Amino acid sequence: MHGRNKRGKRGSKGLLALILIIIGVYWASTVLLPNRNHVNPEWLGEIDKPIFAAGKLMEGTAIGKGDSLKLPLPVIQSVIDPTIRYEKKTQSVILTTPRKLVFLKTDEKIAKINNKPIHLLFAPEEKKGTLYLPANLLKELYGIEIHENADTGAVLLYKAGEGVLGANIQTNSRKNSATVPLRTGGSIHKPILADLKQGTTVRVLQTADNWYYVQMSNGYVGYVDKKYINLGKKKIVPKLKQELSTAKKKWESKTINMTWEAVYKVAPNPSAIGDLPGINVVSPTWFSLIDGDGNVRSKADSTYVQWAHSRGMQVWGLFSNSFEPDLTTKALASFENRLTTILQMLHYAKLYDLDGINIDYENVHTKDGDNLTQFMRELRPLAEEQGLIVSIDVTPKSNSEMWSAFLDRRALGEVVDYMMLMAYDEHWAASPESGSVASLPWVRASVTRILEEDGVPANKLVLGLPLYTRIWTEIEKDGKTDVSSKAIGMKKAQEIIANKKLKPRLSEETGQNYVEYSDKEGLHRIWLEDEDSLNRRVELAKSFGLAGVAAWNRSFASDEAWGVLRTISE
Repeated sequence: MHGRNKRGKRGSKGLLALILIIIGVYWASTVLLPNRNHVNPEWLGEIDKPIFAAGKLMEGTAIGKGDSLKLPLPVIQSVIDPTIRYEKKTQSVILTTPRKLVFLKTDEKIAKINNKPIHLLFAPEEKKGTLYLPANLLKELYGIEIHENADTGAVLLYKAGEGVLGANIQTNSRKNSATVPLRTGGSIHKPILADLKQGTTVRVLQTADNWYYVQMSNGYVGYVDKKYINLGKKKIVPKLKQELSTAKKKWESKTINMTWEAVYKVAPNPSAIGDLPGINVVSPTWFSLIDGDGNVRSKADSTYVQWAHSRGMQVWGLFSNSFEPDLTTKALASFENRLTTILQMLHYAKLYDLDGINIDYENVHTKDGDNLTQFMRELRPLAEEQGLIVSIDVTPKSNSEMWSAFLDRRALGEVVDYMMLMAYDEHWAASPESGSVASLPWVRASVTRILEEDGVPANKLVLGLPLYTRIWTEIEKDGKTDVSSKAIGMKKAQEIIANKKLKPRLSEETGQNYVEYSDKEGLHRIWLEDEDSLNRRVELAKSFGLAGVAAWNRSFASDEAWGVLRTISE
């Protein structure tokens, strides 16, 4: 009995030892020993021409190779330029850069750059519902770098301006056959994607903790132990040189002091205008949209241009959408219609020797906002080629569907030389309550929102200011106040003050002088535009470092106004 017990105990101990050995081996293999298993990337063998950007595998693949390489439009929009426009109805693609407007059509080798025909080596093509564009053209337009790998078919995209941190693998071994594992994760227990030899070049995507996230030239992306990485210098993919246009260089060190010239049925007589001291730009309202095809009506006057130029003033012809929302929808809906407008405006600019074009689109359906931005993108390179300044008028930000919401001020700020903020009509003609046309706190808030919320550079923003005010008439009826108004210029307001012997007082709330009087028509209230209010507006523009001021409109001004506005450049 005792012998069998001893053997049983020895057997139990042996079994326990064996289990401990097995556990030890398993622990050593899982905790101490590195994983030697090799795996392939999931995309290898599944995707012929995978595309990578910033180390990320993109949805969609390339087609062709070498000079015939083409990239899918969704990837191009995602990585290179989200503003590329595809108009399905005409199967046309529009690409815009500061200097070039490119028009392509599916399966056609004849394209247009700045409205001039060019021959492409390879045409855009559609495959399984996806449009592909020639990679060579994209390189030329955007300055991107493209690297193809013959072994895996991988296409690596690098944007202009992108930083590429290169590195070399150092095995820390004297053996020529030594390699360093590229793993699927930051651990020695993760499977191996590739064995990297001494000197292998990789791109470092992330440098965190003890493992670097890198990409090989064949597209493989994984982790390498930090101790095997020899970092190089960061290389920046060069951006295309975009020098200021000749037209813009003239304004680099100048402050804009512009006035709009409202032109109605009768053209202004330049000889009767007199001096406009300090004004260096006039913008006459000469051009307007007349139909949904994009045609332009002109009231331009060469005599006026000669008069302005002889006094050292530039002329930025104003083009409006006639404030007709339905015409605007049609005129902006297609490239053909937009180009009709652009080419006619450029024709008039050349014919009348204009220095710039001021765009004034108001009363626009919100749904047409993207098309207006596209119109400006398409106008810019053609106008710049002709040496013209391009500006656009915008309202202060509000919830108004037709007067504010359609304006993408951030996007517009990127494609214009100047943005004119029409900082007036805080209380508009049909306002249900009396009030200032443009109180100083409201103007300040309007400027601040566009600078801070929309990222428009201060040196592109021009403060639009009113040379008019409104006489508000209030009548009490049945316990309610009926309000009406009419616009008057600065001279008319001064006449009323003199005739009625009124004494203006400062309204702290608005930062303007204020008067009121009563007669048989009711109570009349006026928040004045005068030397004081203009001086405050000029100082406000200076405090923000804005590009200048623009006054609406010349005919409303008193003689003293020009002297105050002149101080914007002092």
